[in-house]
Amino acid sequence: MIVDDHAVVRAGIKILLENDGEFTVVAEAENGADAVKKAKDHQPDVIIMDIRMPGGISGIDATESIMKVLPNTKILILTSYAEDELVRDAIRAGAVGYVLKRVGNQDLVNAVRSIGEGDAVVDPAMTKLLLDEVRHAAAVEEASVFSELTPQEMRILALMVEGQTNREIAQKLFLGEGTVRNYVGNILSKLDVSNRAEAAVFAVKHNIDRYVPEEDE
Repeated sequence: MIVDDHAVVRAGIKILLENDGEFTVVAEAENGADAVKKAKDHQPDVIIMDIRMPGGISGIDATESIMKVLPNTKILILTSYAEDELVRDAIRAGAVGYVLKRVGNQDLVNAVRSIGEGDAVVDPAMTKLLLDEVRHAAAVEEASVFSELTPQEMRILALMVEGQTNREIAQKLFLGEGTVRNYVGNILSKLDVSNRAEAAVFAVKHNIDRYVPEEDE
């Protein structure tokens, strides 16, 4: 099924696919609501879906609705918009492909064939955006393990990783030794570990050096 609000685009894609000899276009839709209805009626193996269409239901919304009732249908987003947020939202909605409309004819045919066979397809222009998104998500998840620690506790934990004693930490941070001892107890409790060694291993594993605040923070 082909979903696009421009009839000439739908016609061009239909001719391209049917001339290949491997595909049959069973339905066309001009907006998101129409796409959801016709997907239920025709149950296509593959849907080529535009993102921005009139009618209040975007291609991403339509994708999400279709996937709830036709989880085995493969949806390829074909759009003019190379935006990381749209890629992320499309993938979360259930799309298995994201290709820009500037794609070559044969590349589009190959993309449809690939997702029909169970592969995922992403336009090369979008690869860096996706990698950046994955890296950012990983960094946010990594940093979140320290979210309960105060800046001072983070500094103390970093010094614990270096093997410094409570007295050495107290001298370095101009704190009382008893105060440092209390901080260490709080750190162990917040990280749910039993001792300083476990805390240090945990901190190193999650790259604490990337997140230790400056002393004036």
